[in-house]
Amino acid sequence: MGAESKITAKGQTTIPVEVREFLRLEAGDRIGYEIVDGKVTIVPKNRSALEFAGVLHAPDRAPVSVRDMNRAIGSAISQRHGRSRDRD
Repeated sequence: MGAESKITAKGQTTIPVEVREFLRLEAGDRIGYEIVDGKVTIVPKNRSALEFAGVLHAPDRAPVSVRDMNRAIGSAISQRHGRSRDRD
């Protein structure tokens, strides 16, 4: 395990410098926590969507339409919540 920190009696902690630098966090920034498959992820809330432009680009991957992305998102949500998704 890499960086670690201690929780105070008030439930507070200091995010280690290497984690703050990696996430580009600064004083006053907000973070969120997501629990997925029994793992907790820290999510910086200080980013603009524009900062993520091209982050999923792979030169050998064909472009995906917004419609296909919406279908994939809907399918993933349905699977996560145990619902079937029959509509188009």
